[in-house]
Amino acid sequence: MGKIRILGSGTSTGVPEVGCTCSVCQSKDSRDNRLRASSLIDTGDAVILIDCGPDFREQMVKLPFRQIHGVLITHEHYDHVGGLDDLRPFCRFGEVPVYAENTTAYGLRTRMPYCFLEHKYPGVPAIELSEVEVGMPFMINHTEVLPFRVMHGCLPILGYRIGRMAYITDMLTMPQESYDLLQDLDLLIINALRIEPHFTHQTLAQALENASRIGARETYFIHMSHQMGLHAEIEQRLPAHIHLAYDGKEIVY
Repeated sequence: MGKIRILGSGTSTGVPEVGCTCSVCQSKDSRDNRLRASSLIDTGDAVILIDCGPDFREQMVKLPFRQIHGVLITHEHYDHVGGLDDLRPFCRFGEVPVYAENTTAYGLRTRMPYCFLEHKYPGVPAIELSEVEVGMPFMINHTEVLPFRVMHGCLPILGYRIGRMAYITDMLTMPQESYDLLQDLDLLIINALRIEPHFTHQTLAQALENASRIGARETYFIHMSHQMGLHAEIEQRLPAHIHLAYDGKEIVY
């Protein structure tokens, strides 16, 4: 049995979006306030962070302070990696392993070189970057993590399966071999940006179709923009086993 906490369920601009006066951005329902997408998983053996965006400090500051055993990066876009420097307090427990595929690792080393120097100066985060490959499982403590391919428009990125849970963000499409790796899930976390079509992200209708195809026992949608609509209204339209996630939601699987 594992537990996942949704740290952020929003897209790159967050909700409310700066300068917007739509009904969602002005909503008093806390479920409509969405920080950038990230989640914290507790397998009982390891605490694993998926993505570390620019809201990471805000997402973590009120939670119990404990060791993070690994950080899984889906891709190098800023809303998914902009908080890596804020891992510094967690380095008190020791070096924090960060896992990414080679293209993303190259981008991180290029954009944040001070974090990955061989001889680091005092005060920088003690993080170790390890490269992972699609379809090649690896271990965090005794927890197996399986990376699989997801397409963010034309950009290849990673999804992750951990036991009977899978996490997908920024997806538009996915190859058949990835679907084959997603059988017998208790929990699917997957993106659904908005109602109208987008050239790099799933719509709500596409997310519902993929949720049905994958067939997890429970599915939660993340990476939503203000154009998704009000949480309370959209939630009522969904099947009983499919939900909109919201910031701070804890799910046991």
